[in-house]
Amino acid sequence: MKPAVIRGRIWALIGAAGKLIEDIDTDQIFHNAHLHITDIAQMGPLALGNLEGWKDFPQRAKPGDIVVAGRNFGAGSSRQQAVDCFIALGIAAIAAPSFSAIYFRNAVNSGFPVVRTDGLERAIETGLLRSGDEIEIDLQAGTGKVLGRDGALVVEPMASVPFEIYRAGGLFAYGRRGKKPEAR
Repeated sequence: MKPAVIRGRIWALIGAAGKLIEDIDTDQIFHNAHLHITDIAQMGPLALGNLEGWKDFPQRAKPGDIVVAGRNFGAGSSRQQAVDCFIALGIAAIAAPSFSAIYFRNAVNSGFPVVRTDGLERAIETGLLRSGDEIEIDLQAGTGKVLGRDGALVVEPMASVPFEIYRAGGLFAYGRRGKKPEAR
């Protein structure tokens, strides 16, 4: 069963303006030129390959890292590869103030944690949070902190069913359990 508390080094997706990039769409996450690829293992090296300034992300990211982005992450099409490419890299979670509805649902169904957080922009702007920092997020309690510094993050706790789907390892694994969600 996957852990309720995740800890990892962050990659803050910051653009040329020095702010978190908003409205990152699924084509920027996983370019449509690669939609013929169905093997998840081959998707990782293509993650963020169409996002200006982040094309080398797959070579620099490590398993357990956490991606931090601006509002409306995953806008655009419903392509599952935009979630699976991060799973292939071993990314632990994506944290953003908001996600597109389809992206959020695809991630939940895949058992990939997407964490809604408020105040990320301010944390980046004030220097509380920088790429390379390590953070810890309790998905169930809805708490987050910057390790090694006196900084808390406002994290929305995962609802019970998405949390149980994540813990089970995805929607199919959750369905095979054949039981109701565990009490929080």
